[in-house]
Amino acid sequence: MGALEGLKILDFSTLLPGPYATMMLADLGAEVLKVSARGRTDIALDYPPYLAEDPSLSANQAWLNRNKKTMFLNLKHREAVEIVKELIAEYDVIMEQNRPGTMARLGLDYETLRAVNPRLIYCSLTGYGQTGPLRDRAGHDINYIARSGNMAQAGRKSTGPVLTNIQIADVAVGAMNSVIAILAAARWRDRTGEGQYLDIAMLDGMIPFNSMDGAAFLASGQQPEREGCRLNGGSAYDFYETSDGGYLSVGALEPKFWAAFCTAIDCEDLIPGGPEPENTEAVKERIRTVLRTKTRDEWMEIFSGLDACVEPVLSVKEALTDDEQIRARKMVVDVELPLQRGTFVRQIGSPIKLSAGAAEYRHAGYPLGYHTEEILRALGRSGEEIEALRQKGVC
Repeated sequence: MGALEGLKILDFSTLLPGPYATMMLADLGAEVLKVSARGRTDIALDYPPYLAEDPSLSANQAWLNRNKKTMFLNLKHREAVEIVKELIAEYDVIMEQNRPGTMARLGLDYETLRAVNPRLIYCSLTGYGQTGPLRDRAGHDINYIARSGNMAQAGRKSTGPVLTNIQIADVAVGAMNSVIAILAAARWRDRTGEGQYLDIAMLDGMIPFNSMDGAAFLASGQQPEREGCRLNGGSAYDFYETSDGGYLSVGALEPKFWAAFCTAIDCEDLIPGGPEPENTEAVKERIRTVLRTKTRDEWMEIFSGLDACVEPVLSVKEALTDDEQIRARKMVVDVELPLQRGTFVRQIGSPIKLSAGAAEYRHAGYPLGYHTEEILRALGRSGEEIEALRQKGVC
């Protein structure tokens, strides 16, 4: 029995943040029904490659729709709206990711649907939130990171901000904050019987990523600069190239870790100055020179038995197929394709480890719309009625 068994979620979200949030909940036992519009392109689900075992499924679709059912509904049709209202009588949560006002124009806003189900939890995930001058503005991960202030202090003085290929605002902010909000609202409903509306903005969630330097600025007015702070290149805390073109990450901030690091590279004279010395650039240049004398793996042989907060910069292949720690934590799992029994696809696993009601990987994603007829029949529609809805483009 999953920890969230009995929680039913109707998922209208697209791209990465909303679908990842509902997948996390589905892994923990929630029943998720993904609603898509037939023929509508979703650049996350249509992202190649496609599976050799099932060319109709992209790797992302098989992953993000894991443990979910999926149906087609064109919400621009009145009949589709009525179907949603029938469904919502039995569902606990709506997850949607449209611009503010979109669901209201369709007749599927919170106020309308709470009249059908007063216990409804309605989560709206957007870039800029439901209020403020940017509420209607389009955006992507890069935009929220940029506007939050984080990228003005990231990167190098010589290059400015740099792309990371990490969907921070999508996954670490949009998805995670949605999950937290939904679970908090479910707990509130358990106590009061009341549903509620959740307004989650990815820009909001990026603001705390300014973290210590942001808090310091608000207290002192001192603006953080690139390569001017402890964690952005203004100390020995940094990446360093090795002789084979690999890199090490050096996070030796505390005195004992700094001492272990300096001893390992035969630079004990650097210990008294600490990782934030007055001559930071000279110290870092010396570290660079030393670390370029050995390969990445040769250095890791030296550091593997030390508490020095030094780790290799791994490739995706090394991390997802070779790393013993990631393997031990079961962060890559084999998940069965639902329409091909005995055939499995490798996927990124759940980071949530519970001692009871733990995450389960019941099946990979189905082709979009696969459960449309099943869901409509459960609502009492006959085969002829379903075909008529298809002909009209409702489903």
